[in-house]
Amino acid sequence: MNVLLCSINTLKGLYDISGVEVGQHFYWKIGSFQVHGQVLITSWVVIVILLGSATIAVRNPQTIPTGGQNFFEYVLEFIRDVSKTQIGEEYSPWVPFIGTMFLFIFVSNWSGALLPWKIIQLPHGELAAPTNDINTTVALALLTSVAYFYAGLSKRGLAYFGKYIQPTPILLPINILEDFTKPLSLSFRLFGNILADELVVVVLVSLVPLVVPIPVMFLGLFTSGIQALIFATLAAAYIGESMEGHH
Repeated sequence: MNVLLCSINTLKGLYDISGVEVGQHFYWKIGSFQVHGQVLITSWVVIVILLGSATIAVRNPQTIPTGGQNFFEYVLEFIRDVSKTQIGEEYSPWVPFIGTMFLFIFVSNWSGALLPWKIIQLPHGELAAPTNDINTTVALALLTSVAYFYAGLSKRGLAYFGKYIQPTPILLPINILEDFTKPLSLSFRLFGNILADELVVVVLVSLVPLVVPIPVMFLGLFTSGIQALIFATLAAAYIGESMEGHH
């Protein structure tokens, strides 16, 4: 009962976290729902960038790739290597999911470092990278949780739930809580790093607007890429773990 109450409180805390606001926001009312408008706008900008660049790069595929096609094939090979390393030989069906996570987070993070969202004036609120909002990172983390539950159940059936009593039934409460802490750690890690990077750049630009912020911005680009890789790698690792069993 204590484990169940703790799990419910964890889920309630995750829901309450979605109300966290940093900066100014504007909202759209859709029926009885209140939607973060700036997140939808910047997310669709990222999606358009990804779809547009991929379409342009591979519109005329060549046997010997060059230019954009060569770059996208390199990215695909990189994502396949990450998926295979973490998941194992049955990685192929999960490459699209891991690749989508990696590319969306990577471009979202870089958009916050490269695109001048702040100069776009809005009647209420301001624009920022999609991953600068806790709602986006929580949604990505919950999608990852659904993915590894699906992977485990589809591969092992009801035997998947046997992992909660391995290596000993005494660890049942800890193993249950682990499934609730995974999305929390994924979402907070990504949100915290991207938010901190943008805040540091904003403060430095306001204090020393010329030369000093430039190295910090380049460091932010590197950190943004690493955060995308960490998220995708952990997502693949969780999927691989659920398919193989608890270790």
